[in-house]
Amino acid sequence: MSTEPETAAAEEAEAAAPEETGPQAPEAEHATDTATAATAPDGSSEAAGSADPEAADPDATGPDAAVEGEAAVAESKELSETEAEIAAQRELQERIAERKAAKQGPVDAGAKLSGTAADLLAAVRAVESGEKPVVSAFSEPEPAPRRAVREPVRQPQPVAAPTSGGPGDEAVEAVRAVLTDGGAPATLAARAAAVLGEGADIQLREDPWQLLRVGGVRTEQADGFARALLGAECGPDDERRGRAITTWLLEQAAVAGHTALDAAALTTALGQRAVPDPDAAVQSAIAEGDILVFQDAIETPGAPAPAAPVQEDGDGEGEETEQPVRVLVGLEQYALAEESLADGLARVINSLPKEEGSVPRAADWESAAGESSGSTAELIRAVAGHGLVLHTGGEAARAEPAALVRAAAALGLRAWAATHSSAGRRRVAGLVGADADGAGAATVAGLLSGAEGPGRDRDGALDLDLLVVLDAPQLDVETAAMLVESLPDGARLVLSGDPGVLWSAGPGRVFADLTAARCCPQVVSRVPDPGPIGELVSGIGIGELNQVEAPGKEVVIVPVRDAGEAVHRTVQLVADSVPRAIGVPPEDTQVITPGHGGAAGTRALNTALKERLNPGPGRFGGFDPGDRVAHVPAPGRTILGRVLRADAEGLHLECDGAPVVVPKEQVEQMVRHAWALTAHQAVGLSWPAAVVVLPGDAAAALSRPWVYTAFSRGERHLSVVQGAEQALPRAVAEIPAKARTTRLQTLLRPQVPATA
Repeated sequence: MSTEPETAAAEEAEAAAPEETGPQAPEAEHATDTATAATAPDGSSEAAGSADPEAADPDATGPDAAVEGEAAVAESKELSETEAEIAAQRELQERIAERKAAKQGPVDAGAKLSGTAADLLAAVRAVESGEKPVVSAFSEPEPAPRRAVREPVRQPQPVAAPTSGGPGDEAVEAVRAVLTDGGAPATLAARAAAVLGEGADIQLREDPWQLLRVGGVRTEQADGFARALLGAECGPDDERRGRAITTWLLEQAAVAGHTALDAAALTTALGQRAVPDPDAAVQSAIAEGDILVFQDAIETPGAPAPAAPVQEDGDGEGEETEQPVRVLVGLEQYALAEESLADGLARVINSLPKEEGSVPRAADWESAAGESSGSTAELIRAVAGHGLVLHTGGEAARAEPAALVRAAAALGLRAWAATHSSAGRRRVAGLVGADADGAGAATVAGLLSGAEGPGRDRDGALDLDLLVVLDAPQLDVETAAMLVESLPDGARLVLSGDPGVLWSAGPGRVFADLTAARCCPQVVSRVPDPGPIGELVSGIGIGELNQVEAPGKEVVIVPVRDAGEAVHRTVQLVADSVPRAIGVPPEDTQVITPGHGGAAGTRALNTALKERLNPGPGRFGGFDPGDRVAHVPAPGRTILGRVLRADAEGLHLECDGAPVVVPKEQVEQMVRHAWALTAHQAVGLSWPAAVVVLPGDAAAALSRPWVYTAFSRGERHLSVVQGAEQALPRAVAEIPAKARTTRLQTLLRPQVPATA
């Protein structure tokens, strides 16, 4: 690793990029302003350009996903990919509700059986009634040979950004009138009408704290709105206020990744927001059905099972040893998703065919494993005998699940790999190979919506035998639940990913929970990431920030003093030094910084980089043709692209090779510049070169997973604009991932025994 101060004479200074003074947008778990800096690998320098109007930053970060234009099935042709995902979520919730209702009712023997089980029951009854002899009743037709399914070629078609059938003009105007009466910004009218639904204006007048359901509204703002509407009736002890703030706190917790909160932590937070009786507020929210309460047993790893009831001498009555429990509260949306995920994973683990005549045979799997070596062979053997397998490793380890997909396809299985982005799909498709019949690659979003992948069978399940999900740490609990619910009985599931990277943008920590639960085999790759960057990142993963030899300037440290110098050096690196010294053009270099706000956050850096790389008037919401942008079609999904043009129809983008049209009224919320991203937006992606900017005020945002994720985004070159000084090695050594409260391990424990 080299440290190179600027040695060439500085050119004539240009105007510095202005500092952000408005409120910043936090990145998933981290809310921090950022300041950053840069120098050149070759030692030269240039001044940064000045400000251009910036686009408003949408409140969404996370792994990106592909936008595919034409769906494989007739229904999805009329829907955009995001709308299809929403429909899938609704279908999942309806399915969960039906299953819960079914558990409460009487069971009609055999009435709910289908497929092979129903055929067997009919055969038994036929023999019992004498209609058929035993031999003929249980004879099965010879199975038809399985046909390999290849992904159809789909030409990209322009996709309009989802409008979700927003509220009508009259409804929006009625809400705007209420907001005006309460002194709230009229710009919230459309969003409030969409969130609250029919009669939104009446709801706000009757319960002004419902304004908290609109994203970005804080409790003090809702209190001011309520005082303006209710007058003397408004008070901190209002029951409506307590319920609304309780729900709002759980929604904020979900943004931070929690699927539930400890009851004591929730009541403490309510007290900090001037709720006089936090316990009563929680009970009121539970009674109204706004939130759910859970009592989960606390089990200490390695502790003996609870003792059996103890008999007393006198009356023979016994007392059971009470097991400690923790009381959690959560929103129904995430509670149902987590319960559905646990049920689905138990089904996947327990439904793998175990009979001797199953195909492929054990000998076939062993033969496939024998053709491989190391951890690839271990992975194939684990998948042969288990329905669920976890696989961990870095970027180079992607070759192992790809080899598994090829081997499974060669054995006659319908095997598919899924990633979170189109770029990831293309990489894994290249590893699997075009000659692997019966194998394919898709994005997670495309697989769920039906725009990509093998399609669905008659029962609505994915038409496959093996699904390998790469970048599995980015799976949030709702997406994971939909994936698992979509798997047919007997299908195998492999979750593969790097445990060192940042967790999902949405709530839950599915991959980490499954790793800790030890409910299935876990295969650890022994393939290290190569080169100086791989060596540096491997050390960070175990808490060590090591000096590495970088003879080809693969890793360069650029010290800076302040935010202004950070912005200047970053622009110089991207526009001049990296292209000249490393041979990577600006369009293949990605800037990564801890947050959006601040003098060296993504907004300030994007302003300076646009001025240098694609200057223009920004006539359409601050954008010009050629701008690098991040499109956010739904919270937690970020898709990178470029601006093509703008017209009366909206802003025309190219995202992952597919044309997208964003209506003018949605540009401010759904599109932002993307020369600079946060690490949460960059996770799961990689570029030939990465410039990581660490300003002096970024210490609170740094952690080992953040540094690991940011530093591992560059394939050939990594420049670190270092203004955080000792905060960087301290974060790597001492600050692990921020804890998330989830219930998946507790829900899995009674259904799936832990493995050794």
